[in-house]
Amino acid sequence: MGLSSSRGFALRAVLAAALLIIGVVSTGCGYIKSPDAQNVSNGDNPFDLSGTASATGPNGPRTGVPNAKLIAENGDGGAIDTLVLNATSDLQEYWTTEYAKNFPGVFTPVSRFISWDANAPREQSVEFCRASTFQEVNAAYCTVDKTIGWDRGVLLPELVKKFGQMSVVMVLAHEYGHSVQAQAKLNGLFTPNVVREQQADCFAGVFLRSVAEGNSRHFTLNTTDGLNGVLSATIAVRDKEPGASKDEHGTAFERVTALEIGYTEGAASCKNITRKELQQRRGTLPTSYQPGDENQLAVDQSSLGLVAQALATSFPVTQQPTYDYNGVTTRCPNVTATQPVSYCPSTGTIGVDVTALAKRARGDDDNALLSAMVAGDYNAFVVFVSRYMLAVQKDRNLTLTGADTAGLRTACLSGAFTTQLSQPGSTLRLSADDLDEAVSGILADGLAASDVDGKVVPSGFVRLEAFRTGVLDGDTTCLTTYK
Repeated sequence: MGLSSSRGFALRAVLAAALLIIGVVSTGCGYIKSPDAQNVSNGDNPFDLSGTASATGPNGPRTGVPNAKLIAENGDGGAIDTLVLNATSDLQEYWTTEYAKNFPGVFTPVSRFISWDANAPREQSVEFCRASTFQEVNAAYCTVDKTIGWDRGVLLPELVKKFGQMSVVMVLAHEYGHSVQAQAKLNGLFTPNVVREQQADCFAGVFLRSVAEGNSRHFTLNTTDGLNGVLSATIAVRDKEPGASKDEHGTAFERVTALEIGYTEGAASCKNITRKELQQRRGTLPTSYQPGDENQLAVDQSSLGLVAQALATSFPVTQQPTYDYNGVTTRCPNVTATQPVSYCPSTGTIGVDVTALAKRARGDDDNALLSAMVAGDYNAFVVFVSRYMLAVQKDRNLTLTGADTAGLRTACLSGAFTTQLSQPGSTLRLSADDLDEAVSGILADGLAASDVDGKVVPSGFVRLEAFRTGVLDGDTTCLTTYK
């Protein structure tokens, strides 16, 4: 389950067996389920927001605003139910106004809501979507009776704890997106589930954009830590085993991509997510595990040498960098060394703290029910790749400093190289979760999206968009987009 060489070696550690598996519900349109019960920048940047959006402003429920008058069946009137009903109320208000601008017919708001506690004994369970809610750790829109239901006892509190209250708003925005797509008749009987789910992710992004612009009655969303938390939750509810289920929702990379499409391009873009569009977007990118992916090759000097060879082949430069595997380059004039991999432009040296890089690949949160960190080799290797991309930029006489220029260009070029690893005949083969490993690291600390001094833009959304641009559009677009 990781990047592998043509010699049959893999470059990532397998997730610990103790990791709780998160799947999807088989009735209705589930978001996630555990069977174990349990303003960005200035100028013409496309991520600029109108209204009262702020990079560092408040994030979460507004104070002093009356709660929604909606009622959930079997609810307890507690903080989680209040959060969900306020989110649902704002979603109703938003789509009642916006639906007709993009879709035919008259929009009918969801009017029935069901709350339950997955920790409750069986006798206290209720029925949702023709199934018992006993130990049902889930949130879902039911196509059978057009209801929205959620677990207030395990799932949503865990989301709040890990990623903040806006992650719950994102989940409800996704579920409400299923109602929008059903009323708009976007899909047919044989539309793959993954298409339906990514449309719903897209609709969630549309609504979150409105919240970030200050148009939500009950919530605010800043475009740094607020949006970062939402994206972290999106990564956490990815398919853990890509392509293994008929209820496929998509990898973390795909789900983040769908959310970003809605956020940046609006509701009309969501109806363009079709089987054909998804196939084109995937291209040669792997969508399921292949034989050999479970093998492991340690993140060490030998495997780094394989990556360096692939980089030299895909992105040749006039003078190839030299590699020092004894640690980062600390004596580089006018440059702050980045850990655990650095690039010194004056000497053309890439310095690597191999032990620290290997630790990054292992991760440290494998036992969490929900985690935005995806352990594995490519979480580490993409950082190594990014420092080489600084050498590529130097070779083209481009600036190496500036988080929103060199940093984002570095992330984009790293994404372009990543896609090349999925091409037929590549010496190293990209595996199904390598992109997830990369995006989790880029969101967490942005090292692969940093300039030569390690400076990064504070918005994980923007960092991920740069990487995604490289993956989907290639290096030429990187050079024209991030100047």
